[in-house]
Amino acid sequence: MEQKPYVIGLDLGGTNSVFGIVDRRGTIVASTSVKTQEQNDVEVYVDKCCSALKEIIEVVGGIDKIQAMGIGAPNANYYTGIVDNPANLPWKGEIPLAKMFSERLGIPVAITNDANAAAIGEMAYGAAKGMKNFIMITLGTGVGSGIVVNGQLVYGSDGFAGELGHVIVDRSESARPCGCGRKGCLETYCSATGVARTAKAMVRTSEIPTLLRDIPIEEITSKDVAIAASKGDKVAKEIFEYTGKILGQACADFAAFCSPEAIIFFGGLTKAGNLIMDPIRKAYDENILYLYRGKAKMLVSELDDAGAAVLGASALGWEL
Repeated sequence: MEQKPYVIGLDLGGTNSVFGIVDRRGTIVASTSVKTQEQNDVEVYVDKCCSALKEIIEVVGGIDKIQAMGIGAPNANYYTGIVDNPANLPWKGEIPLAKMFSERLGIPVAITNDANAAAIGEMAYGAAKGMKNFIMITLGTGVGSGIVVNGQLVYGSDGFAGELGHVIVDRSESARPCGCGRKGCLETYCSATGVARTAKAMVRTSEIPTLLRDIPIEEITSKDVAIAASKGDKVAKEIFEYTGKILGQACADFAAFCSPEAIIFFGGLTKAGNLIMDPIRKAYDENILYLYRGKAKMLVSELDDAGAAVLGASALGWEL
């Protein structure tokens, strides 16, 4: 069957849904977006998305030019096409999102976890190009991950494999509660939200002067911590040391199950640069099993946040 020149990628986030029409070279030739949180009814949401999409589909010559569509979304199952009770989206239950878009647009649609989509995008167009074994870790509101082994994304028996953000790194009584219902998950310490939690705790308990005290304590964000650390603030730098140590130790454990060529970090927290990457590398090197020492590169994504997710989602479309 002759393949068509374009696919659609959707990065479905808690705030915005970003669409891109992508050609074979990985160029986003047209894009649009819809506010996710404004749509409490998923049927209305899909209708609104399709209306927005039809405008940019006409730019490339109509739906006959579109091969398929790929979606990256939280709690999305590649096998079933269902989004299952996503915590950060306004809809509950099992939502057959792939089928809903496919029926309205008249093209095949595949869906995967948003972090998996970012990994596919990185493999096709970014720092993981040419790699067959790597781990993608997304550091945003939560901690997501995509694991590629022998050139294939790991989905597991049920489509939900690879939730490294929910590996428990603290089993003490004081471990932080996680949105997944458990305690001590990596996500509660090493996401942007986790950094903010650490900052609030340190500001309350530290006697060292810090710029972070100029901000109302409940309003401190990971960006505030990065700005303070870049100015040499001791408490802010200690927050990144603490965060990076936990993440580096966890990555040393992750290497034991797939011996990656690289671990690639993606998302807002990576904008802190060496403030976060140096302690990650240090803790990784100190904790890695000798068999894997010196083998995996610690890299930051080469793709911008929105672009990687849209490109990754779109890459699903070429396989349909």
